[in-house]
Amino acid sequence: MPEDIGGSERMVADWETGLKQKAQRYEAMAERVQGMSVTETSRDGHVRLTIGSNGILTALQIAEPARERRMAEVSAEIMRTLQKAQSRIPELLQQAMAETIGTQDQTANTLFEEARKTFPAPPAEDRPQPQPHREMSFGIEDERTAPPPPPPPPRHAQQPPVPPQPPQRRPRRDTEEDDDFGGQSFLR
Repeated sequence: MPEDIGGSERMVADWETGLKQKAQRYEAMAERVQGMSVTETSRDGHVRLTIGSNGILTALQIAEPARERRMAEVSAEIMRTLQKAQSRIPELLQQAMAETIGTQDQTANTLFEEARKTFPAPPAEDRPQPQPHREMSFGIEDERTAPPPPPPPPRHAQQPPVPPQPPQRRPRRDTEEDDDFGGQSFLR
């Protein structure tokens, strides 16, 4: 009987030691992942950004030549670069797991799969379709050029536009109900 108790105590001690070692490996992985960042540069070199291991933008640099491009193009390039950077997170996470807790751990595999779902590969790089040129101007209307003509109406039957209703005025209140100044002027 004493041997069974001694064996049970060793088994509990081994189990406790294994849990402590596993916890230390997970802490090491968490520290490594938390310290990771990804820096990516756009294909034209005008956008450079850095994200943390959680995929959140931590730094953004836009080069001066980008000012020659339309804002829609610059913002699209920022988003493409951000997606490209975020798509590298699962790979870095897998590398950190392999170096700390190993790739055979079920929890590690679940974390990796979740990272792949959260940060999928970016779409294939293709040239974006140019967006229509829109411009805002401020100044005296006479100085601006005439606006472009409105687009032609669709060919299908349309209901005639409903004329706007004139604004409704609030009903007047009796002057006797005006409690604010007791019927007296506040100007003396």
